[in-house]
Amino acid sequence: MRRPIAASELSPRTSTIYPEPFASTTKGRAKRALGDQFGLDQFGVNHTTLAPGSASALLHYHSYEDELVYVLSGTPTLETDEGKTLLRPGDVIGFKGGVSEGHRIINDSNAPATILEIGTRRPDVDEVDYPEVDLRYGTNSDPQAGRDGVPVRIFTRKDRTPL
Repeated sequence: MRRPIAASELSPRTSTIYPEPFASTTKGRAKRALGDQFGLDQFGVNHTTLAPGSASALLHYHSYEDELVYVLSGTPTLETDEGKTLLRPGDVIGFKGGVSEGHRIINDSNAPATILEIGTRRPDVDEVDYPEVDLRYGTNSDPQAGRDGVPVRIFTRKDRTPL
């Protein structure tokens, strides 16, 4: 039988996969990958704490992956292409993959904010676009370049040229 664990007992990941100069956007973000502890691979669940001034990500949208965000504590701000909306504990928002709706959560408050981020895990088909900057994240042009035939995921410029 699996035993429950306290999210606070997991080591947070404070680094980011974003290349510079974009990495500083998420400084102060601490993610605890909850599903990884149980071997879940069809969807991801992150218990994410945003320090004041931090963001969950660059403004982005996915070609395939669905995302859902649930606010546990604090008053972060949802930023989308249409503007900003203050969130409170208990608020939930979802984003359908394949819809070009840029989004991210930022913490403009003076106290930490904690959210649950839940999303599809399909790196083999998902592409991520960042509408405010010349950046995309997806597979390289040679799908055989990855191990076991799985394409390598890399950051490029929007025209797919190297950074």
